[in-house]
Amino acid sequence: MKIAKYLLFLILILIIGASVYYGTQDGSYEVSSQKTMDAPIALIFNKVNDLKEWERWGPWGKNDPNMNLVYAEKTSGQGASYSWESTLEGDGKITTIAIDENKSIDQSISFHTPIGTSRSDVQWKFIPNNNGTTEVIWGMKGEHSFLEKIFLSFEKEPFNASLKSMFDEGLTNLNDLVLDEMRQYSISVEGLKEHGGGYYLFITTACKINELASKMTPMLQRINDFAQQNQIAVNGRPFTIYNEWDDANGTVIFSSAVPVKDRIIITEGDILCGYLEPCLAVKTVLTGNYNHLTEAYKKAEDYILMNGLKINPEHLLFEVYINDSSSIQNPANWITEIYTPVVREMTQDTETSEQNLQ
Repeated sequence: MKIAKYLLFLILILIIGASVYYGTQDGSYEVSSQKTMDAPIALIFNKVNDLKEWERWGPWGKNDPNMNLVYAEKTSGQGASYSWESTLEGDGKITTIAIDENKSIDQSISFHTPIGTSRSDVQWKFIPNNNGTTEVIWGMKGEHSFLEKIFLSFEKEPFNASLKSMFDEGLTNLNDLVLDEMRQYSISVEGLKEHGGGYYLFITTACKINELASKMTPMLQRINDFAQQNQIAVNGRPFTIYNEWDDANGTVIFSSAVPVKDRIIITEGDILCGYLEPCLAVKTVLTGNYNHLTEAYKKAEDYILMNGLKINPEHLLFEVYINDSSSIQNPANWITEIYTPVVREMTQDTETSEQNLQ
């Protein structure tokens, strides 16, 4: 009996000691991870703000492919939420508390386990860098309960390290998903089309080929501003005319242009008015980033060669921008029409056959 009493007394001392030890341990935690992503803020923000997108990049799904996800009626913006049920990962729920468009997202996350329910605060930050990349920070903070502190003490990996590892994996998955979507593109050669031509305002400049995109946007903006200031109505989508392309030296001379209805007399400045002659051209449509234009032009050339056509040396190549890349964040949705003028006399048979097919 004395041995039993001593054992019970020893166990009681151990329990009291453990309670004092774990009770005095700091249970607060704050963990975050960050990643630089070469993508526009809006694209990344939307992948986080829309909770239905989480199952495409979230790091926990692979641990339990049978996890049951239940979405609320609202899955994006303030008040959005979804919950999950998993025999392996446990049950839980996440709710969006507040958003600052393209800047931050505040969320609340709760986990339901056999030892109780815990709640933590989640914050996302999206910070633009000067080079066009985006800094994404994903963090969580909270307070462990007494039982959680005991339970976590037996885990192989410290809680903070495990949570940070999960954040790192999630951010990598998010980055890969966004970049993959941005890389999507398609090229379609639509064949011979009549282009009506017309008057246009333009600026011409020369630059390195790799500077083309950065030069084009401000030039088009200047033309649009000029038209607005002088109450000149724009009559279509902006386009680029390639005056000279020099692969050997890596240079290009091009004109950024905006179509107008009538001829405009301009007496000063570098914005001029020109006239695009109507032409017969092979039309090629690129849906995707402009860095696929070389491939699109190659497909147009292949079409011309296969159909026995001849490029018209009297008419310069030009491309029309169907939508505004500055307002469409995902380059996979940019649409560019490429026109390669061909000699009309050489195309009668081909043109007739295409018209018969239409």
